Amino acid sequence: MTDTVAVTGGNGRIGRSLLEHLDSEGYRTVNLSRGKRDEDHSDAYLTTDLLDAGEVYGSLAKSDADAVVHLGTLGTPNTTPGYRTYESNVMSSYHVLEAAGELGIDTVALASSFSAIGGGFEPEPITVDYLPVDEDHRLTPANPYGLGKQTLEVAADGFARRPSDAPTTITSLRFPWVVDEAMARDAFVETDQSLDGIRAAENFHAQRNTLFTYAMMVDVVDLIRQTVDADFEGHERVWVSAPDTCADVPTRELVDEIYPDAQIRGDLDGHAALVDTAKAQTLFDWTPERSWRDLA
Repeated sequence: MTDTVAVTGGNGRIGRSLLEHLDSEGYRTVNLSRGKRDEDHSDAYLTTDLLDAGEVYGSLAKSDADAVVHLGTLGTPNTTPGYRTYESNVMSSYHVLEAAGELGIDTVALASSFSAIGGGFEPEPITVDYLPVDEDHRLTPANPYGLGKQTLEVAADGFARRPSDAPTTITSLRFPWVVDEAMARDAFVETDQSLDGIRAAENFHAQRNTLFTYAMMVDVVDLIRQTVDADFEGHERVWVSAPDTCADVPTRELVDEIYPDAQIRGDLDGHAALVDTAKAQTLFDWTPERSWRDLA
């Protein structure tokens, strides 16, 4: 049973929400961050440079954690040189996996991203072979952020193959843009999400390249909580999404207009999401329930 959860990057937006949620569910929490000391959201705080293997090992040892949620990476590639962005995603994840294995911490959840598929921050339109996308869809990232997310997943594959000195259960969570209610109102409810409005928006390229996918914070932290108690063996990649798109247009119409060459493989009725979260349902009994439409 998981009693203590170490959360890297607990000072971040998702990290703070996760720590509060875990506390409300009765877990002991430890925040591993290198930013401003913040003990209001966790039971303990350990200042940790996640790119320093020794500090990661020392902090995880001191935390006495049963599970680790690794959120402590750069959120975008826009503020650092490419190699720093890649390093943040890859080396911090490697250090967490290695330290967890050495310390006998059985469960690790990693913050992967929609960008692993080759969307997100790519300057060219996303490659979409079929919709909705699932974990078998090919990955075509080219920018440092997306490459880093793909690489951390490959590293997790390698740790899962180790006969010893590795976590038993590793989950790579492919997050889309995660929004709270205020962000959802501002981004979706109070903007024109019709097809014409979407095409005219400054962020049209970004929305198209992320398949108009998002997730509500309350659903995301609930899923992460499920991962820390998971008992499967090995490494699993898992898509995360709200149950619908952020577009105020039926999904079939959206696909016909924006992704006309994609093969349709699943149910796209109504405003159905273009990301398949069935694997999350199977592994964690998790189904996204919240939608921005509930706030309209």
